[in-house]
Amino acid sequence: MNLLIVLAVFIAMEGATWLIHKYVMHGFLWVLHRDHHDHSTEGPFEKNDYFFVIFAIPAIILMYFGAEQEFNYLFYIGLGVTLYGMAYFFIHDIFIHQRLKIFSRTENPYFLALRRAHKQHHKYLTKENGECFGFLYVPMKYFNMYFKKAKN
Repeated sequence: MNLLIVLAVFIAMEGATWLIHKYVMHGFLWVLHRDHHDHSTEGPFEKNDYFFVIFAIPAIILMYFGAEQEFNYLFYIGLGVTLYGMAYFFIHDIFIHQRLKIFSRTENPYFLALRRAHKQHHKYLTKENGECFGFLYVPMKYFNMYFKKAKN
């Protein structure tokens, strides 16, 4: 049952991420997210990196109170959020944006489509008119670009 909670939360986080990215990060907290699009920050960190802390706090609180009560469902909800955050870091920051210069080459159609969809998101330098606000979900048009090439 605990594994199901972790998996369900991990999957649900994709929807939460889409909503938060579109309406919060490209909304009233654009002041923190803007430098991720226009690359106006010098150095290794962006204001956008504060979102890691903002999203980690509820996960830590859930895991703490869940562990206090003999590892109840709160712990596993927090674990699902944490695992999604780790996936986000490795795929978004390391693979897509190459903040660490590893995992730069792939021929995997899913990862190529994911990178392309994210590139489409970043072609907009303002908070308006964006697309591809999700993280792991890739619209079919990007899948089709790379899966057709892989079959040929």
